[in-house]
Amino acid sequence: MKNERMPRGVTGQVVLGVLVIGMGLLFLLDNLGLVDMHRAFSFWPMLFVIVGTVKLCDTRSQGGTLLGAALVGVGILMMLDRLDIIDFSVRTLWPLILIGLGGMLVAKALRSRGMTDGSAASKGAGMLDNTGSGDVVDITAILGGYERRVATQDFRGGEITAVMGGCELDMRGASIRGEAVINVFAFWGGVTIKCPPDWTVILLGTPILGGFEEKTVVPPDGSKRLIIRGYAIMGGVEIRN
Repeated sequence: MKNERMPRGVTGQVVLGVLVIGMGLLFLLDNLGLVDMHRAFSFWPMLFVIVGTVKLCDTRSQGGTLLGAALVGVGILMMLDRLDIIDFSVRTLWPLILIGLGGMLVAKALRSRGMTDGSAASKGAGMLDNTGSGDVVDITAILGGYERRVATQDFRGGEITAVMGGCELDMRGASIRGEAVINVFAFWGGVTIKCPPDWTVILLGTPILGGFEEKTVVPPDGSKRLIIRGYAIMGGVEIRN
């Protein structure tokens, strides 16, 4: 499972690295008088394309894929509008957001139904069940808040996404058998994770105009490890007891 996650994380970092290099080149050319950065800043909708691409590279769920594709699509539409190729306004954006949210709800509903109708082995491979005891979490908050409590004794990680919203995952009543990995993605939003005091938290996230913060006590041993990966883009991720 570790080998499957690493290539996606590396790909996301490559995208961000190319972005930083590109911004550095633009500022260098501006200092040399070859380009006008005021005109370059007019292409700010490219931020949505970049963030969406990073999400697509880092996600492992259908909801994350839909969200990444939606961000890329919105960014492209806004760029085409600024280039006077199409006529696109903010009023047009709201129906697209509703369509995207509806698509995510349908995808998650179908996925949850498949878990319910499937075997016990497939039940732990998706979202939380109705009792909040799912072994794998798949949480998404867009323009809103999401709070969830997990009490499973075999937590195996998952994915948390917050876009202009907030997510809170309370796992103080849960346990890990060895190691679990949570991929987080906070864009103009925040994620709070509460874990038991006997878990060792390892932060491997990448903050971009945002932050990762750990407020946990030192565990008695390192037998239970929670690894936090992902990105905080103009947002924040906090892990505490």
